[in-house]
Amino acid sequence: MSSSVKPVYLYDTTLRDGTQGEGFQLSVLDKLRIAERLDSFGFDYIEGGWPGSNPKDVEFFQQAKKLKLNHAKLAAFGSTRRADTPVENDAQVALLLDAETPVVTIFGKSWELHVTEVLRTSVKENQAMIRDTVSHLKKHGREVVYDAEHFFDGYKDNPEHALATLRAAAEGGADILVLCDTNGGTLPYEVREICLAVREKIPAVPIGVHTHNDCELAVANALAAVQAGAVQVQGTINGYGERTGNCNMTSVVPILQLKMGIPVTSHLEELKELSCFVDDISNNPHFSRAPFVGRTAFAHKGGMHVNAVQKLARSYEHIRPEEVGNSQNILVSELAGQTNILIKAEQMGLALEKGSDSAKRLLQTVKEMENAGYSFESAGGSLELLIRKETGQYRKPFDLKEYHTSFRQYRDGHPPVCEATVKVFVNDTPEYTVAEGNGVVNALDVALRKALLPFYPELSQVTLVDYKVRILDGHEATASKTRVLVVCTDGDTSWSTVGVSENIIEASWIALVDGLELFLQQQTIANPQRAEFAAVL
Repeated sequence: MSSSVKPVYLYDTTLRDGTQGEGFQLSVLDKLRIAERLDSFGFDYIEGGWPGSNPKDVEFFQQAKKLKLNHAKLAAFGSTRRADTPVENDAQVALLLDAETPVVTIFGKSWELHVTEVLRTSVKENQAMIRDTVSHLKKHGREVVYDAEHFFDGYKDNPEHALATLRAAAEGGADILVLCDTNGGTLPYEVREICLAVREKIPAVPIGVHTHNDCELAVANALAAVQAGAVQVQGTINGYGERTGNCNMTSVVPILQLKMGIPVTSHLEELKELSCFVDDISNNPHFSRAPFVGRTAFAHKGGMHVNAVQKLARSYEHIRPEEVGNSQNILVSELAGQTNILIKAEQMGLALEKGSDSAKRLLQTVKEMENAGYSFESAGGSLELLIRKETGQYRKPFDLKEYHTSFRQYRDGHPPVCEATVKVFVNDTPEYTVAEGNGVVNALDVALRKALLPFYPELSQVTLVDYKVRILDGHEATASKTRVLVVCTDGDTSWSTVGVSENIIEASWIALVDGLELFLQQQTIANPQRAEFAAVL
């Protein structure tokens, strides 16, 4: 175990077990960057991969020798020696030593079914494989973590056999015995009972736990093991892993520290940042409803709830969001009360008085628009425009005269042509433009920008980075109402706007215009001397 004494040690296997999950892939550079972040967060062990399994992991361990980890110990992962092969002659075991990590984690078979039907060897030879490999690694000065694969299933099938495999690892000198719920089918009360039994039968060696999420109990099972005396928890960031995933460390860590009073890191406030970092590196979307670190983990939508948290946050928040690097999020929807609107206005820096006619009208407008299909939960930009218009903090940057879009498909194999024309007035000055695009919506976007750039050159900073379409009432088939959500950015900040219409082009136009208008409103605040804007509406 680690030289410093802790009640529970954090063992991360994102770089190995996490990469066995569908859609989760990392380059060597990715793995090195994540390892550094895990170390700075406070993980005690970082499992880098299996040196004998693929060239990428071999390269990772070569590059990892240059890492300057301040806290964590790097572990190489592998298996026991092969059956009927002297450990000194096993190439896979040799590669574990060649990785030159201070820690080596090996797994062995705990379930008799696997010994006889998968390995096709004897119970006695399996125990020798475990004992010999652990002993060999210890002789070479490694800290050895023994992962008892399928331990809980093996114990339930034949307790004496499963315990005998642990004794073999202990006899070889294993520093810790990690009990693995490899199939993810064990229940928390079973985990607790079996962990207590192991501690009673093999008291001299500490135990850890490695759980999978096939019953959505990986976190609960890990915590049950800690309650039963486990001193190491293995898991992955965001729960990535094979099948339904591994124990999610972004849930286990705050529960251990904030709920169970077990100190595991001095950087808990960096948890959400770490979670998002791993998602970004692996090119996966962040799970918005993830406990503790998700965007909606501390989101409040119902009017009564919002009114309560404004007075006393802990009335509807089980921890302070800041403790895990998150923040409170007040949503505005048809369920909102006036407090929702007031808080959002305050967050946007807009003046709105409680009980004012403006506040009442805004709330009514939001409810009516949500009933019509709008959604302001993910379209804060459009909501800000509504508040600005109601409170007189909006200046209209241009007036639309007309727009037109067309799509022409040729029979001779010529690529289709999408075209849009836009006519707008800026301070009574007409601007008429035509543009082609990759689809009619893109053509419309290009034509609108082309018309406005002579007056607002700063719009060149704005790009569209996301465009989503949702059909709201599919039973109407092609006549269904459509919601379009767009996300724009100027390179520093991003904002979302929404449009709704039975016509997808119109819905897109509304969302696009809101996105550009919001940017121009904010530019006006920064530069109030702009003369291009028309009078206040």
